[in-house]
Amino acid sequence: MSAAARSQQKPIVFVVDDDVSVRESLELLIKFAGWQPETFASAGEFLARPRPTIPSCLVLDISLPDLNGLELQKLIASERTDMPIIFITGHGDVPMTVQAMKGGAVEFLTKPFDDEVLLSAVRHAIKRSAAVLDDQFEITALRSNYESLTPRERDVMQLVVAGRLNKQIGMKLGISEITVKAHRGKMMQKMKSESLADLVKTAVRLGVAPARNPSHTTEGKETS
Repeated sequence: MSAAARSQQKPIVFVVDDDVSVRESLELLIKFAGWQPETFASAGEFLARPRPTIPSCLVLDISLPDLNGLELQKLIASERTDMPIIFITGHGDVPMTVQAMKGGAVEFLTKPFDDEVLLSAVRHAIKRSAAVLDDQFEITALRSNYESLTPRERDVMQLVVAGRLNKQIGMKLGISEITVKAHRGKMMQKMKSESLADLVKTAVRLGVAPARNPSHTTEGKETS
């Protein structure tokens, strides 16, 4: 889903708490604030829900009947980086708070907490979620562009971002400089890169080239 499409949908605020009164009050608060609430009584119920592709966050109680909040955080930490966690608890302590924050939680609130404090934390979490999703979408698009390159265009791309001149690339690949320019032009078009600097940044993000400063090469002076 594109960033534009995601922006048309209300962010989701998931609530996992075994206290029905807490779930109901938070559901009303979240809905009134303009977000889409989804509530669950246990970690298992939450895990059964398919992962969303729109900005979201998780308001998570520490004490739950199956997995506790910290265990759930650890379980989803690596695969749901786009879903920040706000912990709520009736009996928090310093070690528990430290563990939650080290695990990436954006906030740790002790019940009873002020509604505005929670809403502020949710706003921050939703903003972070949107940024992560945008980044993931961009990476996916860049990978798709890279996969559209022919093997020869990939060879040319790697040598271009390494700072090689067209004539050097031609000698390396055993092709003419004119042919290099043709491959390079198609490669730049497919990668949607308007400059050598753009191409280098893309290559670094994709992990297909080491970070380097293209201004240190003379390649940027050549035409594609």
